Amino acid sequence: MGKPTGFKEFSRHDRLYSPVGERVQHWHEFVIPLADDELGRQGARCMDCGIPYCHQGCPINNIIPDWNDLVYRQQWREALSVLHSTNNFPEFTGRICPAPCEASCTLNIMDEPVTIKTIECSIVDRGWQEGWLLPEIPERRTGKRVAVVGSGPAGLACAQQLARAGHTVVVYEKQNRIGGLLRYGIPDFKLEKHLIDRRMAQMQAEGVEFRPNSHVGVNVPTETLLEEYDAVVLAGGAEQPRELDVPGRALPGVYYAMDFLTQQNARVAGIAIPDEDAIVATGKNVIVVGGGDTGSDCVGTSIRQGARSATQLEIMPRPPEREDKALTWPNWPLKLRTSTSHEEGCERDWSVLTTRLTGDNRVEKLHLVRVEWSDNGNGGTNMNVIDGSDFTLDADLVFLAMGFVRPVHEGLINDLGVELDGRGNVKADTETETGAYQSSLPKVFTCGDMRRGQSLVVWAIREGRQCARSIDQFLMGSSQLPR
Repeated sequence: MGKPTGFKEFSRHDRLYSPVGERVQHWHEFVIPLADDELGRQGARCMDCGIPYCHQGCPINNIIPDWNDLVYRQQWREALSVLHSTNNFPEFTGRICPAPCEASCTLNIMDEPVTIKTIECSIVDRGWQEGWLLPEIPERRTGKRVAVVGSGPAGLACAQQLARAGHTVVVYEKQNRIGGLLRYGIPDFKLEKHLIDRRMAQMQAEGVEFRPNSHVGVNVPTETLLEEYDAVVLAGGAEQPRELDVPGRALPGVYYAMDFLTQQNARVAGIAIPDEDAIVATGKNVIVVGGGDTGSDCVGTSIRQGARSATQLEIMPRPPEREDKALTWPNWPLKLRTSTSHEEGCERDWSVLTTRLTGDNRVEKLHLVRVEWSDNGNGGTNMNVIDGSDFTLDADLVFLAMGFVRPVHEGLINDLGVELDGRGNVKADTETETGAYQSSLPKVFTCGDMRRGQSLVVWAIREGRQCARSIDQFLMGSSQLPR
């Protein structure tokens, strides 16, 4: 490293955010970037570890110490090249990844990890600003055709790698615009959609064809793909939401979180939503059932729509404010995480179970009980209801954000008849030298959430890239794409 003592000389400084009162008035990103000289100091804090545990934390295998050092030296273009050697879309991960790399940073033992995510985002943003990111057009075309079903991060990463290997790639997307959950699941205040559009333009120049409004298994016959393409990639995600099976679930005013988020992203994009279908939080008491990131996104969206109140409930116990580093580091720790949406005005409650919903013509109240968790002696836990802990909350809107259990089987997956794993995901081995990411049908491959279940954007990109290499091997006998 260029500054071996940098971690002693410089304190951790990260990006700041616009004031709450200002940012909730719009739908744009509100992160305030660091200046170049400060980014250089933050890169200098990377401490030349004998074993860089950030590599363990990063599923996509980013070469983090190298580009930290290059930023310290202000060698931005070289840093961009190193960054793109492992990650097709660092402008996505630099905004919405929870940064497990920082949890694994050696300096995190002292709660002051290197600002890896901020540096990553700054490198790629600088690259776009300077015009360094150009299409990588292959020298030759192979004549092989590959269909990619799903245009989320796994599908896009797979498609770009295959196109750069010289294959003809067509991406099918059921929505009217490309991007999957990046487009319609992540609010614009976390990821503005022009970032997707400029990557699409790059990929189109590289030879990728995008077909929106193409729902394979519905308005595009599944057998067409098997007949017309040399390989098919299933990258459609895990979209089957976990259900809340309690009395009153069918009352008007109770929605899946993704229905709400998708609508608002469509509005921001200028797509009109019919009044009779509109889900709007303005002036309403909003309850979000589920304590994860999707629920947090519902909170931030509700606040920007002018909700009267926003409350997020979690069935699990409240995590500790700070993890025990001796037990957890360098692994991803269970700890209390407060998002920018929580900071904008949200009540949170833990160890709460919903028992029923009531109302005359639409939902009006959630009926809840408190629960406690105990060790069952077999490595798991038991949930027990606390007697006499019943209480209610007023609710005009209820969003179910309890995660996703598997991909949707109706249509494409059932049509193909591919083998599924025990959780209902498309089964494929990732460890074999040949045939990795290959389903039970030889020419059908799968990657991302459709294979592994609900996960992170970094895992999706990793699997998309690795799946592309496996397909290239399948089609050509060997591959020069990175593993």
